[in-house]
Amino acid sequence: MTTDERRGADQRGVFVALEGGDGAGKTTQARLLQTWLGELGRTVLLTREPGGSALGVEIRRLLLHGEHVSPRAEALLFAADRAHHVASVVRPALERGEVVVTDRYLDSSVAYQGAGRDLAGEDVRGLSLWAVDGLLPDLTVLLDVPPGTGRSRRGDEHDRLESEPDAFHERVRGGFLALAAAEPERYLVVDATQEPQLIHRQVRERLTEVLR
Repeated sequence: MTTDERRGADQRGVFVALEGGDGAGKTTQARLLQTWLGELGRTVLLTREPGGSALGVEIRRLLLHGEHVSPRAEALLFAADRAHHVASVVRPALERGEVVVTDRYLDSSVAYQGAGRDLAGEDVRGLSLWAVDGLLPDLTVLLDVPPGTGRSRRGDEHDRLESEPDAFHERVRGGFLALAAAEPERYLVVDATQEPQLIHRQVRERLTEVLR
């Protein structure tokens, strides 16, 4: 057994999901967490949905850069990516005692396909929970921004979901906030219009409690 494997065996895996609308700053916060957790001696795995596995890369291309996908097919494809991602990437890392930080998880499906596409949120959630065999994050960080702010941050490059009108993204934002209000013990909601380092400090304070 290597030194890293021995260290991981003495630590429990911790699962963190970063959620929020497009342009909320999830990638920036994931990298800040990776640096901070590394300084604490933790092994960190940064991943994302869709696209956190080889299969996921192909599903991501279809979902975000392909032609029209019907809402139900969209929900099923996200769930398929999630099932494989958890089985092949997330669970093995947690079992090694690593901290897994994912850019999006199942709450994105409930917000985007449930609220955004006007599918039944409970059906979308149930599908994803079945796909991941009930695995939920230890902490879900919701980076909350108005759709206009997210759009301005993205510039001129928009994928298929990002190209949806502001009304769609307002429904998505409302879906995220409703999920956070229903499970406040699992969520940290942060005003993501703040400076990245200020956001990071708030995330770090909450995650410190989870790591104990």
